[in-house]
Parts: sequence; structure tokens; C-alpha cells
Amino acid sequence: MSNRVLRVRTSAAELEEGVRAIQAEQHLVAEFPAEVVAEAVAAARAPRLPDLDRTDLPFVTIDPVGAMDLDQAMHLERDGDGYVVHYAIADVSAFVVPGGAIDAEARRRGESLYGADSKIPLHPRELSEDAASLLPDQTRPAFLWTIKLDAAGEQTDAHLERALVRSTARLDYDGVQHQLDAGTAPPMLELLKEIGQLRQKLEAARGGVSLPMPEQVVDCAPGGWSVAFRDLLPVEDWNAQISLLTGFAAASMMVYGKVGILRTLPPPESGAVKRLHRTARALGVEWPAEQTYPDFIRSLDPARPNHLAMITACTSLLRGAGYTDFVGEIPAQPLHAALASEYAHVTAPLRRLVDRFGLEVCVALCAGTPVPEWVLAALPELDETMQESGRRARTYENAVLNLIEAATLAARVGEKFTGVVVETEHDDPDKGDFVVRDPAVTARITGTGGLPVGELLEATLVEADPRTRVVRFEAP
Repeated sequence: MSNRVLRVRTSAAELEEGVRAIQAEQHLVAEFPAEVVAEAVAAARAPRLPDLDRTDLPFVTIDPVGAMDLDQAMHLERDGDGYVVHYAIADVSAFVVPGGAIDAEARRRGESLYGADSKIPLHPRELSEDAASLLPDQTRPAFLWTIKLDAAGEQTDAHLERALVRSTARLDYDGVQHQLDAGTAPPMLELLKEIGQLRQKLEAARGGVSLPMPEQVVDCAPGGWSVAFRDLLPVEDWNAQISLLTGFAAASMMVYGKVGILRTLPPPESGAVKRLHRTARALGVEWPAEQTYPDFIRSLDPARPNHLAMITACTSLLRGAGYTDFVGEIPAQPLHAALASEYAHVTAPLRRLVDRFGLEVCVALCAGTPVPEWVLAALPELDETMQESGRRARTYENAVLNLIEAATLAARVGEKFTGVVVETEHDDPDKGDFVVRDPAVTARITGTGGLPVGELLEATLVEADPRTRVVRFEAP
């Protein structure tokens, strides 16, 4: 099952040992070579600072509890009947010399890898969790987006420049949601809700879609491990809408300037949506003929077994995402089909390599200066680099989650569990993926006579081995 997301509340020595084994098996090394660390320490002491000072704006960050690699900080304000979004993005280029040791290592890694509460960072922690991170009460070099919106939340103008910024608070999603629900949130957080909801409406009108996949949360308590599903908080989507808004602005700049790198997803192949209509009928999920695919997705509830199977089936339309670079000519297919727009990754340079290059393109276009040669030279290689790092990230994260699920269930082999078969193999309907809600695991299931996709089913746990990280159920 795709899009498996994991958050750890409490860890344990057994989990840490298992994660180290996975890293060794996959030849992943969290530590950086000595020359990379030395360069990072020196860069942290003497970053290249911009002349513009915008520390007058009281930025805040909103991230999961405990996060230290803070890429984004925001300041929102009203502008007549519209809004101004100030969005500061960590300026990694202020610390990284093109062609230097940090740059070379980052190009090799591609992105930060996350598994349980362990992390293999893209950049040395001296930068990613300290000198370059937008931590509170610290003056930092940043790329500062200024995006103006009208009363409906539509972008009317966007500009990017380098500036010094200062975050005044490190907030977390749970805390912000609690304040908003209790009516005690400061005005700027109320604006985040207001703008986020406007952008959600525009997304729906545009035909954009995001699959509502639940997140898995693990608690490695002394009395036994547990895994549960957690639905995303509304504020997490409102916050994501600000990031998406910035990615749209960046892509628009790149297309207008005919240079850059876009995050692209081809439109579904002919007949793909029709096949999903047939799947909905088979699962007993109502999909009126007049209802569009995005509206249908928004109507699905992952807590309902047949809906969860339907969401899983819909992931087929999200395959094929990649990056498209261009210089002097607009790509033939520039769109991200799921977002129904041109889009670029420019908001997470501490954790994702491609963002650093996209930001350099946009800041040059806004300043009317040539895009640096080191950026242009790297663009053709970034697609392959990011595709490989994405594959590596998925493999690592799935292995860690499989370890946790196997350890959680190891003492319960032979027990029966109620769950739903969310999909079967294309060429073998007796093998598929089985989702159990308590504990929240996704595992392989085998049966005879064809597995009943989308229906509640009681199956027996026949294998749960933390050493091999295999969990398997058998249908009656």
C-alpha cells in the first residue's frame, strides 16, 4: 500500500537496533565524511548574508513536535480585502559552495530519509538543525517570498528576494489546532485558517486532489508496542496550502522565464478513470456519473473499509510523478495532474536537494539577473537524482514500518484480526494487501478463491517476524 506515513511517540532500544540493521542492510550512512562536517562547521560561522533585513516581520514556524530542521517560516497579514503571505525559506545556498564537499554529498543523498525517530539528513546537522534552520529567536539568511492574494485567495502577485529573517516562535500542529478550536489563537493563526480554507476551495474548483491517507503512529511502551492510525489535523492542510501556493508561484515564474525545473505528473491514461468507476461499483462505493474525480475523492472516508480500498485504488492515478527541467523552451507537458496546475518544489531545501536549485532560478528571475551557470548545469541531472533518492526513501521508510508492525504483532501469531483487503495482485487475486485498524498495520494476505476487496474480513495472523520484517495473514 503506498503513501505509508509514520510518526513515533516513544522509542525503544529494540527499535533503534532494528533501524540500525536496516541502515546497514541498505548501505545507508547517517554520518557525514569528515571534510563535509568541517566545511559545514566553517560555513556555519561565516554564511553569506544578504543586505536586506526583514527581521521586523514576526515570523513563526509550524512543524511536528520536536522538529529541528525548519525550512519554512510564515507571516500573514491583511491587505485591504485581500492578504499578503510572507513565506521565508531557509537559504541553504548561503552555507553551501557549489562544487564543494557539502554540495557533492547532498547531490549523492538527494533528500533526508526518515524512519521512526531516526533520520539520515541531507545536510550536516550543524546546518540542517542549527545554523541554516529557521529556529526561533535567531537571525537567519532566507529566501523571502512575498505573495499577494485577493479576497478569494487567488494570487495576484509574487516576488522572491534574499533577506535576513527572524522567527519569533516554534509552533507545533497540535498546539495550533488546539488554540484555533478553543478560540484563543492569535490573529495571524486565524488568518492561516482563513487563507487555508480559501485555498482549499480554489483547489476544489481547479480540480486538484489529495488522497486522504491516514498516518500511522507508533508507541514503543515498556508493556508492548502499539500502532494506531491518526487522521491529519485541519491545520496541517491549511499549512500545506501555503507551501503549495508558493510552489505554484515558483512554477509560474519558471514557465514565464522559460527556465527551471517543475514537479510534474502526467494526466491519467485514457480509460483510467473509467476503470476506477468500475472499481467503485465493485466496492459498493457510490460515485454519481456527474461527480468529478476530485469531488469523489473528497467524499471518501478512510475509516470506512470499502472507502479505504477505493482510496488505495486511486493511487494508480498518481504514479509517474517526476521532475522536468527546461531552458529556453516550455515543456510539452508542464502540469502536475493531481494539483491541476504547474508546480515546483521550492519550500524544503534543508530536506530536499531540488529545492535549492529551484529557489536560485526564481530569485534570479525576480532580480532580472542570469540564472547561475552552476544551477543550469545541474538541472538536467536533478530528475534522475531525485527519482533515485525518492526510491531509496520509500524503501527505507517501508522497511522501518514493516519492522515496527512485525514487532508489534510478534506475540500474537495465531490470533484472528478484522480488517479489509484494499487491493489484490493484478495477476493473482489470492494475494493482496490487508489493512487492520487495531493495531494499525498493513500487511500481505493470502487466501483461496479470490480475496474480497473492500469488505471486512476476519483473517488469521500466520507470520510476524521482526528479524525478516515480514507480517502475513491468511484468509479463511
